Amino acid sequence: MKTWKPDSWRSKKISQLPTYPDLKKLTQIEQRLSTYPPLVFAGETERLKTRLADVAAGNGFLLHGGDCAESFADLNTNTLQANFKILLQMAIILTYALKKHIVKIGRTAGQFAKPRSSDTETRDGVTLPSYRGDIINGFEFEKNARIPDPDRMERAYFHAAATLNLMRAFAQGGFADLEQIHAWNLDFIEKSPQGQHYKEITHRVQESMSFMNALGINGKNYSQIREIEFYTSHESLLLPYEQALTRQDSGNWYDCSAHLLWIGERTRQLDSAHIEFLRGVSNPIGLKCSSQLDPDELIRLIDLLNPQNNPGRLTLITRFGHEKIEEFLPGMIKKIQAEGKQVVWCCDPMHGNTLAASNGYKTRNFQHVLNEAQKFLAIHEAQGSYAGGVHFEMTGSNVVECVGGDQEITEDHLSSGLYETLCDPRLNANQALELAFKLIA
Repeated sequence: MKTWKPDSWRSKKISQLPTYPDLKKLTQIEQRLSTYPPLVFAGETERLKTRLADVAAGNGFLLHGGDCAESFADLNTNTLQANFKILLQMAIILTYALKKHIVKIGRTAGQFAKPRSSDTETRDGVTLPSYRGDIINGFEFEKNARIPDPDRMERAYFHAAATLNLMRAFAQGGFADLEQIHAWNLDFIEKSPQGQHYKEITHRVQESMSFMNALGINGKNYSQIREIEFYTSHESLLLPYEQALTRQDSGNWYDCSAHLLWIGERTRQLDSAHIEFLRGVSNPIGLKCSSQLDPDELIRLIDLLNPQNNPGRLTLITRFGHEKIEEFLPGMIKKIQAEGKQVVWCCDPMHGNTLAASNGYKTRNFQHVLNEAQKFLAIHEAQGSYAGGVHFEMTGSNVVECVGGDQEITEDHLSSGLYETLCDPRLNANQALELAFKLIA
């Protein structure tokens, strides 16, 4: 196979790359980014691979979730803290039920680029370039805002750095201490059924903590109780940015923009620039798998991305839709088993269940999301395989974007002014907690 270099992707066919009008400026920004400190470090990335190898062996469970598309405007403590809290709450629910270590990965500190099905968008007879995420252009439907601007890559870097700084403080500075578990609840869901269920679990956890303290096992002496491991991820879409943040450490190359990078549905072709780039970095990699992916092609992709068949290197993120998962997932599992491939199986029940509401809003039905996740677990059990994780687009905010659930959100509620997503609809905090509880019921 051709020798890999950080820029070898440039000789391959690439999709989803914006057309920058000022290529000289693009090159200048790339060169400047290449001199900046890494956002994440090789040791952290290797530790995540070890944790994912445990998941592949059935000794852990992956909780992967966060915003559909991060916004520069949401760089504030309240928003980031709410997103962190809901992930912690879901993790404690899953830990309590599954009795396994939960590997926590956020779609954060870099999820600024989004693939688009069309290069342009038309409103009221006006056609402009599609919004591709804050790292590329602006969301406002205005000519100047929609022009791809390389300066946004530098802004994305500093936004990611600030986000990571806060997340590390939350994870290691006392906020994630199990003795503070009661403080993780969000005010607006505290009196909801999910908030009450969560209180019951926190009470049991606190009783267990009191019992350990009585035995002389003080939580202050155990980092697993006082701190958590928290990792970041995003779709590896804007390759000039990814290459600029690639660094060499101990003989290996790492994309230091995030701990885990994933390849999306639109960029996973065997000869694509995105596959070429990610096959050479040592990060753990996610690969989105839909009904459009032939199992034989999947094996060829795995051979490219994980030729040594190392556990923890590759996570398969399935996204079939609740009506198709029973048709396509069993065959995919059998193929992986027959070939002896080491992978983490993770379910994304969001992207295959997107629909258009009668009033024009893009939405998802909570029950469809839950159904696909439940079928994912049942199919793996029937096939003698291990269902290793879940992947959700969600937020800690009190938004109204997905219909259904105990809140009984209807299509009419989508126009209430709480529909805030820049791209795809997200589960709100209530729905995310409800999903966690019903998933393990």
